[in-house]
Amino acid sequence: MNELETLRTIEQPVKATSSSTASLAQRDSTAARGARSKIALFGHFGWGNFGNESTLQAMLYHLRRLAPDAEFNCICTGPETVAAGYNISAVPSKDVLVQPWALRDPLARWARKLVIGIPIEVYRWLKGFKSLWGTDALVVPGTGLLNDAYTLFHWGPYDLFRWAATAKLCRCNLLFISVGAGPVYSRIGRFLVKTALSLADFRSYRDESTLRYLKGIGFRAEQDRVYPDLAFSLPESLIPRGHDSKGHRLVVGLGLMEYAGKYSVEKPSDAIYAAYLETLVEFVKWLLAHEYNVRLLIGDLVDAPVTRHFKSLLKERSGWPEKGRIIDEPIASVEDLLSQLATTDLVVATRFHNVLLALLLNRPVISISFHHKCVSLMSQMGLSEYCQDINHLKPERLIEQFCQLEKNAASLRPMIRQKAEGCRKALDEQYHLILQNLGPPYRHLERGRQIPGLVRQL
Repeated sequence: MNELETLRTIEQPVKATSSSTASLAQRDSTAARGARSKIALFGHFGWGNFGNESTLQAMLYHLRRLAPDAEFNCICTGPETVAAGYNISAVPSKDVLVQPWALRDPLARWARKLVIGIPIEVYRWLKGFKSLWGTDALVVPGTGLLNDAYTLFHWGPYDLFRWAATAKLCRCNLLFISVGAGPVYSRIGRFLVKTALSLADFRSYRDESTLRYLKGIGFRAEQDRVYPDLAFSLPESLIPRGHDSKGHRLVVGLGLMEYAGKYSVEKPSDAIYAAYLETLVEFVKWLLAHEYNVRLLIGDLVDAPVTRHFKSLLKERSGWPEKGRIIDEPIASVEDLLSQLATTDLVVATRFHNVLLALLLNRPVISISFHHKCVSLMSQMGLSEYCQDINHLKPERLIEQFCQLEKNAASLRPMIRQKAEGCRKALDEQYHLILQNLGPPYRHLERGRQIPGLVRQL
């Protein structure tokens, strides 16, 4: 049985990593309760963001490995996709009961909120209670959902607060595991984020920059832990092996991204996005002229229009290159993204998890940073000199960095591999640590295990 089969199926037997005595105690505890332990996961899943999906896959695989008797439910954006893909039950994080309509009159908008909005929100709270009643733990696995970059509501701090508060009222343990944070621009957003975090029984962050950010907005996080992003613990069976470009052109992976200016500044400029695309067009023209092939990478389905726009710009500037020089293939899953990354030699990417998954596959990477998490990841992996701010992106500097990256690739790969292995080991420690926070059936199982308080240097 391989790890991917374990990830996709609940019922099949899995060998737990705890001792046989602990496993027996776990089964006895569950039997004494007369029911399977219930664990809910919360996040922006099932909506085509493959970085988020990678964190869900990693968390679900390891929870099934350590808690094979548990029953899982996912509270997410795309419940149908999640239920079909992972063979678990899933419910929407927010039901859309009434389609909104535009009203110009402020009084009319206020009346609509009073007459329609408040009853609907009461209904959502009650439905949340129904979803979490009898659940042992609500787990928030990774991702950077602690922000209000685009909204307080829908997929913003309010929904996170609503589910966190509901979990505590239902007496669920609440766990935030390797999450990212920021930006949170509004005062109400900061209040909701800090309140949701304060309700947690366990908190860890995926980087030091998140810890610093939360302290900067007034959240007391001194005793909280820092562990790597959960995608570093994807099942090893998902990781493609082997790629040999010897005798052929080197393949450079180029990860494009829809403009995410509000993750850097509150009032972004479209000029920055235009300059970003123009820089990448000039970079690709240089790559093609110097006998590299280019593979276009997508980390989120919303990036598909950006890819089309980029290709049209490239065609306008230089004409379309000969067949096979630009590789652009459809993508539908994390497995697809990993397979495409595995065919590259070097990667230049914008989306955080495009960079991270390339590193997981031991590919030297340049990160085009749009958020402090990108800078933090590259620093953590010893690659700070290969990071460039999206707001000040220049083709000459990007080409210079790329030449340096290729020159040093042979010496960088062993370091990248060592750092990634260190991240996997640190996350394995965290999985055992959180086991005792999943509820009464598991609380006693890992108490004798030595766990580092903070994982800062990997």
